[in-house]
Amino acid sequence: MYAVILTGGKQYKVKEGDRIKIAMLNADEGKKVDFDKVLMIVDGEKVSIGTPYIKDALVGAEVIKHGRHKKIRIIKFRRRKHHMKHAGHRQYYTEVEIKKIPGSTKKESAPEKSAPKESTVKVAAKEKEKDKKKAPQKSSAKETAKKAVTEKKVTAKKVAKVAEKKR
Repeated sequence: MYAVILTGGKQYKVKEGDRIKIAMLNADEGKKVDFDKVLMIVDGEKVSIGTPYIKDALVGAEVIKHGRHKKIRIIKFRRRKHHMKHAGHRQYYTEVEIKKIPGSTKKESAPEKSAPKESTVKVAAKEKEKDKKKAPQKSSAKETAKKAVTEKKVTAKKVAKVAEKKR
């Protein structure tokens, strides 16, 4: 069983017992945190997809620690201008351990489950139509060069034949 949650503007696929590093949260170490923006829950064959979030679904987690990621180095360099600028950045994070993932909500009904499958079929059909409508690809530079060379050879041969006939 796993769930896809949204926090800090990013999506995370989580299972019970996973430890993930997410954007900094204002919660003390050892405190429990609930993520209410649950996009999807998968339990074997049973899939619950939200529009955009699943109602009344909370993924429970516990804050393990706070910290900072490795430094990201930024260098701005202008060649031949005697200019080089160094900078660095360390992003804060909160490490959490996923404690519980709920089952699908009771309010969700069977027609809602079948709707995403139909939409994926429609999307696949639209992609196929787009592929058919695409313009033919342009030939590569090598192919056009080969064509030009063969055309030149043909014209040179024709000129030679015409010159021989005149003699």
